[in-house]
Amino acid sequence: MNRAYHSTLNEAETALCDTFRFALISSLRMPVDKAISEIYKKDKNVPDKLSWAAFDTEILKIRQLYGVGGIYEIILKVYPFYHAHNRYGIDEIIVNTDGGLLGYTHILTYPVFE
Repeated sequence: MNRAYHSTLNEAETALCDTFRFALISSLRMPVDKAISEIYKKDKNVPDKLSWAAFDTEILKIRQLYGVGGIYEIILKVYPFYHAHNRYGIDEIIVNTDGGLLGYTHILTYPVFE
């Protein structure tokens, strides 16, 4: 019997190699971009061209929603930046592997440095 189908794993138990981690995070660009846009849309001090990078994003949790091969929920800690990687904030963003934005929490805004 294949143990992968024996029981449902609810949360990831192993670390991901950097290549796979960056590929996974990069594949979630659309919902993360949407979250950052929503988080900072009313911020009058937000710098032009606020961005984020996969290499500077942490995966906090991966949770299996429907069994092996189904959709996964991923909680990311994202550090939006401007110019040469000047951090502007810290946000937790919840997405799924179907490309959906499930939620977000703004944690911190840093002052702008010119």
